[in-house]
Amino acid sequence: MPRAGLSRQRVISEAAALADDVGFDKLTLAAVAERAGVRLPSLYKHIESLDALRQGVAALATRELAEAVTSAAVGRAGADALHAVADAYRGFGQSHPGRYAATIRAADPDDAEHHKATEAVLRVVFAVLAGYDITGDDAVDATRALRAALHGFLTLEAAGGFGMPRDVDRSYEQLVAAFDVAFRHWRAAQPVPPTPTVPRMPPVPRRGVSKDPSLR
Repeated sequence: MPRAGLSRQRVISEAAALADDVGFDKLTLAAVAERAGVRLPSLYKHIESLDALRQGVAALATRELAEAVTSAAVGRAGADALHAVADAYRGFGQSHPGRYAATIRAADPDDAEHHKATEAVLRVVFAVLAGYDITGDDAVDATRALRAALHGFLTLEAAGGFGMPRDVDRSYEQLVAAFDVAFRHWRAAQPVPPTPTVPRMPPVPRRGVSKDPSLR
């Protein structure tokens, strides 16, 4: 039976749930319509395209991720905050794999909701980094490094990429602990600019000596 009260937000929520079941990359309008119990043409009354649907799921998922990491960070600082936020990040990815995949998508320039959600996540991360006295451009570098590492771990874990006989939870804790150490020394570990290369001059032949055997 068609579901009463179908709206744009309801369609996006259904799509987010479907993404968790089948994967964000496999999301289609037809599948969402079937899940919502409506015909495909009815779906177009609330969402204009597949890209718009995926953007809506990305905004919703990013907002939910922001709520998760914000809640985890409350009342914490330093290493405690870092571990709590990293655990919340991983927990969200494990519980909502499709939504997590959607958070990787950058916000469209005119999507105010998605930008607001992204900024909420960044505020939490920047607050954690501020506890290590990492701010400004250094905080951007540190955020990118942390995100790349955590995302890489989650991606490998979801794909079954950790086959060695070692507890995966322990490995994740070690990864986060390594960032705690790195962040404590982040400001002291500035990249050293490369030394300019001085072009080598060709050797000057000795005067009075010809290299042409016929002239000797």
